[in-house]
Amino acid sequence: MKKTILCLAVACYCFTAFKPGRESETGISPDSAAIKEINARGFSRHIGFLASDEFQGRKPFTVGETKSINYLEAQFRQLGLKPGNGNSYFQEVPMIEIKSVPDRRMIFKGQGGQVTADYLTGFVAGTKRVEPKVSLTNSSLVFAGYGIVAPEFKWNDYAGLDVRGKTVVVMINDPGFADSTLFRGKNMTYYGRWTYKFEEAARQGAAGILIIHDTAPAAYPWSVVRSGWSKSKLQAEEKDNNRSRAAVEGWISLDIAKQLLKLSGQSETILANASKPGFKAVDLKLQTSLNITNTIKRSVSNNVVAILPGTKRPKENIIYSAHWDHLGVGEKVNGDSIYNGAVDNATGVAALLELASAFQKAVHRPERSIVFVSFTGEEQGLIGSEYYARHPVYPVSQTVADINMDMMGIAGKTKDIVIYGYGQSELEDYAEVSARKQGRVIVKDPVPSSGLYYRSDHFNFAKVGIPSLFTGSGVDNVLHGREWGLKQVADYTKSRYHAPGDNAEAITDYTGMVEDTRLLFDLGYRLSQQTTFPKWKSGSEFKAVREK
Repeated sequence: MKKTILCLAVACYCFTAFKPGRESETGISPDSAAIKEINARGFSRHIGFLASDEFQGRKPFTVGETKSINYLEAQFRQLGLKPGNGNSYFQEVPMIEIKSVPDRRMIFKGQGGQVTADYLTGFVAGTKRVEPKVSLTNSSLVFAGYGIVAPEFKWNDYAGLDVRGKTVVVMINDPGFADSTLFRGKNMTYYGRWTYKFEEAARQGAAGILIIHDTAPAAYPWSVVRSGWSKSKLQAEEKDNNRSRAAVEGWISLDIAKQLLKLSGQSETILANASKPGFKAVDLKLQTSLNITNTIKRSVSNNVVAILPGTKRPKENIIYSAHWDHLGVGEKVNGDSIYNGAVDNATGVAALLELASAFQKAVHRPERSIVFVSFTGEEQGLIGSEYYARHPVYPVSQTVADINMDMMGIAGKTKDIVIYGYGQSELEDYAEVSARKQGRVIVKDPVPSSGLYYRSDHFNFAKVGIPSLFTGSGVDNVLHGREWGLKQVADYTKSRYHAPGDNAEAITDYTGMVEDTRLLFDLGYRLSQQTTFPKWKSGSEFKAVREK
């Protein structure tokens, strides 16, 4: 790309020649001093603090929260950013903590015998109902395929089915994982997410729902399910105390699912048949019972919000976001019980602080306001960002975009950068320009079936119509190549993701996260100097919401 360089006494700005239809390439780029504020030294320092044992895994309602939000407030103050919520850097998020303890065994009975699933190895279960105890009693099991009702894809796994009082057994992901001609092929839709399946089962009136875990379509091993469900879980406070939800929500292992099919006289081909249009739910002629005892705690967690006011259009804002929370202290693995969350997501929070420093150093200040938000409760179901979307500090109609950062730099410095949910908005075009300045390319998610676009905080902004960008670690390492990079991502997912091994000591290369953050800075800076708003692209499920 040809550029004209104008060097001034105080700074050096880059002006990109105007090209028709390429408005995102016009405008002033930030000076080099601002870019250099984003560096490995800063990442190392912030991650070292946030992912230390002292922060106890940064779980909300714990000393880890207190240390995390105080650290962020202190950093924002030191950088000279203003409080983002009136006179406060904090937005309170009312939440409920539920520690669900199910029976140690879940027994499934049929005419030909029974199958016993052991807690944590064969099943996990909990509840969102704010009640001391919930139960399933002789609840009939129904295999409901993927548990999806999607009119736009002409799909209804619950067609003609009455599941009131029953427990539905469903598959993870959506039919596109098995047949690329269905839904969006390998690109998982929200219908494939476990959160959706629980929501739909509740709408259908089911008493219980069990998702069959399978590593490939889930995109993570059983150990991730086990670690997440063995701890207390947080949720937003609802007026009905979540009595509209199914009493029991949980997962079963693929091995247990196969045993259930055999006991019910069904072939395993039923799993493949569930991916075919017109599939009808099957009564498994099995029953199960389960008791869950809950310990309930109400409290308030916090989002952290800071702002750099714009010079010309301060009411228009661009949000950078990254969740500060992780999983806290839990089940021991190799003698370690602290889930430090270095990559997930001390890297994103460090990027947030590095960006704040860079914007403060920019000689030519942004014309729109830049808002920095670090959310609570992402690991518990995107709670903090959901609360913000429902109670926005800054009007949704004046929010230009959300740029979200989560789990950065896994494959080091790369020639590419991943755009999750590719094809959603014009922010991707801005990202392409910024990548080209670095001699890089943007690529689609290498594992689109993981549905990562629906698994981090930007998703709640998208749901209210705000164009949202979520980039991920590239995989084509500049020294070692693409296969090596893919192996780093696979190894992290298998061995460190949501495990005590995700600690600061395991990060030895900051170059990738530095380069990616500089790219996102360039993107947001250009947005901050413009008067237009990026739009959703045709075919995006969020386009109509914004236009409304």
